[in-house]
Amino acid sequence: MNKTVAIGGLGAIGLPLARALDGGAIEGLRLVAVAARDPARARERVAGFQTPPEVVPPEGLAVADIVVEAVPAAAFLSIAEPAITAGRVFVPASVGALLVRMDLVLRARETGARIIVPTGALLGLDAVRAAAEGPVESVTLETRKPPGGLEGAPYLRQHGIDLAGLTEPRRVFAGTALAATAGFPANVNVAAALALAGIGPVRTRVEIWADPGVDRNIHTIRVEAEAARFTMTIENVPSAENPRTGRLTALSLLACLRGLVSVLKVGS
Repeated sequence: MNKTVAIGGLGAIGLPLARALDGGAIEGLRLVAVAARDPARARERVAGFQTPPEVVPPEGLAVADIVVEAVPAAAFLSIAEPAITAGRVFVPASVGALLVRMDLVLRARETGARIIVPTGALLGLDAVRAAAEGPVESVTLETRKPPGGLEGAPYLRQHGIDLAGLTEPRRVFAGTALAATAGFPANVNVAAALALAGIGPVRTRVEIWADPGVDRNIHTIRVEAEAARFTMTIENVPSAENPRTGRLTALSLLACLRGLVSVLKVGS
């Protein structure tokens, strides 16, 4: 049975995803609607699609069976609330925005909606989720990004941290995943995904480094659990359109959508 998909946001994540769906990347899924801050530009971007989707206001995305959110964190609720109220499958890219609005999970229980959090630019969430079924001592995330990938973060502005001209690695944050996602809403959605998969946003610890010596977004997860001890590192190529986002994020969303309709699904 075919399912319809709508995408909020046509930036570094939403546009590649929309193109893939329009090109028939996933059998059984059909792109029917998109929303963007600039509707006129959105229409231009999808005009050359094989089957151009309708450009609608954010609340109009809820006509689809599956609603994907790929907008700046400030616009998260404009996509999330209508989709969840309508009982849709909601797939958020801005996982950090979800982490501080867990009332949406309660709302989804009432409406029959499902919230499916994609792995995004991280790795190993299956292992973290499995380990969290038993006792876990600690989960930590160390993120290293080129200084430009952290520009504009509220935490940096609030603490007067200037990364211009940085010549050596500098730790700009150490604390909980909850505080990290609040202070860096466009930069560390990976911290929110890790917290939700594991031991929660308060027990999950995060370090964020601005490192002029790297040209990729590097995330290292360390887990100490009764069932296993493991360390995992991933180096993501930043998106050319938005250096705060890795190219892998859009592909992860595509893989997530494929899992919703595949006869064979690999991974727990």
